[in-house]
Amino acid sequence: MIRVILTRILATVPVLLGIAVVAFFLVRLIPGDTVNVLMGQDFSDPVLEAEMRAFFGLDQPLPVQFWDWFSALLQGDLGHSMRSGEPVTQEILRRFPITVELAIAALLISLTVSIPVGIYTARNRNKGADAAARVASLIGLSLPNFWLGILLIYLFSVYFGVLPSSGHRDFAFTWQHFQYLILPSVTLGLSLAAVTMRMTRSSMLEVLGQDYIRTARAKGLGERAVVLRHGLRNALIPVVTVLGIQTGALLGGTVVIEQVFSWPGLGSQLVQSIQDRDYPMVQGLTVFLAFFFVLVSLIVDIAYRYLDPRMYRRG
Repeated sequence: MIRVILTRILATVPVLLGIAVVAFFLVRLIPGDTVNVLMGQDFSDPVLEAEMRAFFGLDQPLPVQFWDWFSALLQGDLGHSMRSGEPVTQEILRRFPITVELAIAALLISLTVSIPVGIYTARNRNKGADAAARVASLIGLSLPNFWLGILLIYLFSVYFGVLPSSGHRDFAFTWQHFQYLILPSVTLGLSLAAVTMRMTRSSMLEVLGQDYIRTARAKGLGERAVVLRHGLRNALIPVVTVLGIQTGALLGGTVVIEQVFSWPGLGSQLVQSIQDRDYPMVQGLTVFLAFFFVLVSLIVDIAYRYLDPRMYRRG
């Protein structure tokens, strides 16, 4: 197991380095830079503009800018924000728990809904509940996140007035905190649940038709034991893949939801940094999110080997 983990880690190093290179050059394809944004269109002072570009290092050739940033990155330094002057790492770590909070809540909602419904519909294939669940999952896949979020805001904030429409409070086990989390997490969780439910149902249908399931039933095991002990563990293998992809994508993919609900996480920070042409912040966020996605993929590989011991023999 240790050898496999080390191999996976070494294989991700060139991927992360490649992402860092791409992030550096792609963000500079956007017209304008930090100096243009700070000075605005109605103010022009060539001397001040030249001084500001020298201060930020934007007067240097692109290869020199890249080497300065990349060499610092290899030492674990993501640089300083051009907008706030704060270290990029500090800004990321300040907002990271806020995005993680939203991601975990969305995943819990997704799992709470999708796994039981997927198992139930697989056991009741082609019945009324199965048809209703498939229609609901199709609707969940079709609805854009931002539209669902706006609809929930209208229902629970504007019409009923029971939940706040936007904002965030520091984490605490109080209703005042969790009421700000409900709408954005439900919006994200329902979309994730639609995908996970369909995958769980499909995987369970395949597993429940296997010979070892029929053997377990022939031995006199109860249906609950057959489904949960013998069927679910094997059916979860492709589901874990989907959950891993969703978890990695959640951190960077909450951009729209964070904008709709004014949630001050990494997604909203990334959008603001792009608008400000804050190159170090955009590059740092991109590398950080890529690292997290790679970390989740490693965890999924380890989970595979727990759920399917045959993976040990495959190396």
